[in-house]
Amino acid sequence: MKIAVACDHGGLKLKNAVIAYVKKLGHEYVDFGTYTADSCDYPDFAVQAAEAVANGSCERGILVCSSGIGVSIVANKVPGVRCAHCHDTYCAKFTRLHNDANMIAFGEKVVGEGLMEELVSIFLTTEFEGGERHERRVAKIKAIEEKYSK
Repeated sequence: MKIAVACDHGGLKLKNAVIAYVKKLGHEYVDFGTYTADSCDYPDFAVQAAEAVANGSCERGILVCSSGIGVSIVANKVPGVRCAHCHDTYCAKFTRLHNDANMIAFGEKVVGEGLMEELVSIFLTTEFEGGERHERRVAKIKAIEEKYSK
């Protein structure tokens, strides 16, 4: 699987740990930055990763900032992206099972490396459960997105 990865300066250390873990799991990745601890604007990097997921050049995406909130907001502005801000294993699992999320976001100041590895593993191995009710709900999300992205 090819994974889009991005962060701002507040998530750089954890992003680098994400990349190492994704490689360890045998996945490819595209690193959309940032690459230094210099202060920067998270939208500049999160949008690039989200666009890669939306256009299909990457199958899933992982975003990191200090809290995970800002990058998840940015990603969800890109049509075709369903990014979940997660900092527990239950949410990481069920956002895939029920919401077919294609991106996950978390905060370096909230999630340590051990928990990050659990979240990434769950997010990358859990498949969308599908079924009428979940497919109906995801279709409604897509319809809302289409309505407001004109």
